[in-house]
Amino acid sequence: MSERSALRSRLEQLLREVAKFGAVGGAGVIVNFAVFNLVRHLTELPVVRASVIATVVATGTNYLGYRYFTYRDRDKQGRTRELSLFLLFSIAGLIIENGMLYAATYGFGWDSPLQSNVFKFLGIGVATLFRFWSYRTWVFRTPDGTEPLPDALPREPEQARERQPQAHGAPRG
Repeated sequence: MSERSALRSRLEQLLREVAKFGAVGGAGVIVNFAVFNLVRHLTELPVVRASVIATVVATGTNYLGYRYFTYRDRDKQGRTRELSLFLLFSIAGLIIENGMLYAATYGFGWDSPLQSNVFKFLGIGVATLFRFWSYRTWVFRTPDGTEPLPDALPREPEQARERQPQAHGAPRG
């Protein structure tokens, strides 16, 4: 298999992963906004507390989606480690997401329902980039800790060259 087709295969695999991550994350965003707006309208809790509650609920639903859909083919050993890291990185994502809402609400006084939803959305976007990187790098790893590759792909460039057919008498390089 050529280096070009190996790269193409890796990109296709990454795109599938991003699509699955996005599907689970999209469902989580719906849960997040639904809980956030329900808590905001049904209680007297401050906006950032309502957002933290919503983020925690969405994080729980997202873990199930990531473990059993997006990353179901990844290492299933060490669930305690996996869950601990997931919670650690989720807390960091919660701080990013709700820190932006906090800055908008208390730093700039932007506290209308529309403004709160806009800044919550922006916070979710920034936190999602962090979560994608941290979950795929640290939480839902492949069994050997490398990038998941189809079985047919060589893992080292030297192996790729060795597998390429050579013309009779052509130097190997």
